[in-house]
Amino acid sequence: MNITTTIDGTTARIALRGDIDFTTLPPLRSTADALPAYVTDLLWDLSHTPFMDVAGLHLLFAPAPPNRSNRRTTVTGLRPQPLRLLLLAADTNPATFDLTRLLPDAPPVR
Repeated sequence: MNITTTIDGTTARIALRGDIDFTTLPPLRSTADALPAYVTDLLWDLSHTPFMDVAGLHLLFAPAPPNRSNRRTTVTGLRPQPLRLLLLAADTNPATFDLTRLLPDAPPVR
């Protein structure tokens, strides 16, 4: 896996190449945790992530630590399989997996 972090003002973009699973979850969490406190927007760029298992749900929907509770997390570049996983999770439990928070342009799930 290759992880690239770019910070522009208060926005950080974390782009990765490779799958998201429980092996890659710790370095991804570490990358997000290492962002400066002034970063208020975190964008995960999954354009080069063909596969994501339940570890991706843990990464994207984990409660923020108290000192990062003001950080907004969004996702871009979802490929078909990760998108299907997110839609299935949201359909199963919309209160826990709120896609309107993660994908601001997505219509609400009914």
